[in-house]
Amino acid sequence: MTENHIATIDIDNDKLAEYQSIARILHNVYCFYPNEELINNFIDNDVAQTWPVYAELAPQQPGQFYLQQYLKQWQADQLTDLQVDYGSLYFGPGEPKAIPQGSAYLGEEQVHFDVSTLALVDFYKRHEVEFTLDMPQPVDHIGLFFSVLDSSFQRLIESDPQTNKAELTQFIYTLLQKHFTPWVGRCLELSEQHAKTDFYLGMAKMTKAYINELTNTFNVLPMPRKLHR
Repeated sequence: MTENHIATIDIDNDKLAEYQSIARILHNVYCFYPNEELINNFIDNDVAQTWPVYAELAPQQPGQFYLQQYLKQWQADQLTDLQVDYGSLYFGPGEPKAIPQGSAYLGEEQVHFDVSTLALVDFYKRHEVEFTLDMPQPVDHIGLFFSVLDSSFQRLIESDPQTNKAELTQFIYTLLQKHFTPWVGRCLELSEQHAKTDFYLGMAKMTKAYINELTNTFNVLPMPRKLHR
C-alpha cells in the first residue's frame, strides 16, 4: 500500500472520534479486572444502545444484544462472577482460555516476548510510542493495542492534513495489518467460546465487529500468519 493511496483515505473527525472513544472503552475492558464503576458507567451511558452498529459475519445475535441483556439484570452481587470470568478468559490463575497476548498465537513456542513481540517493540520505538502503565503488560496485549489506537485517532484528529495525516494513517494501517489483525480474531473467537457471562460474550462480538470496521475503513489486507492455538 503506497503512501499516495493511504493519503486518499478520507475519514471525517466525527468518525475518528467515534473510533477513538470505542478504543478507549476496549482498552479498559481488556486491560483490567471489571469493577462496579465500569458496569455502572456502561449503564449510565447506555453503552449497549449507543454503541455503533458495525457489520458482523452472520451473527445469531449482535454483541450489543448480549451486553444489553447483561446490563438489564445487573446486580452488584454478580461482580465476583464477572471477575472470575475475566480471570478465566484473560488473566488466570492457570492458562487463560483466550490469552490476550499476540505471542501466544504467533509464536511457535507460545511464550511472551518472542519474535513477534520484539518486532512490535521495534515498530513502536521507530514511531516513538511509549506507555505509562498502571500494571505491567507485554506490549502485544490486546488492551494495549486499543490504547495505541486511542492515542493515534486523537493525533489524527489534531493533525495537519497537509503534513501528518498520511504518516499517521500509514502507522495505523501497519499496526493493524502486521501486528494486530493476524491474531486478534482468534483471541476473540476463543473469548466467545469460553465466556461464562453475556458481558464478555457481547464485548467479544462487538470488538470483532469494530476491528472489522477499522480493517475496511483503512483498506487493510491482514498479513497471513500461521497461528499456533
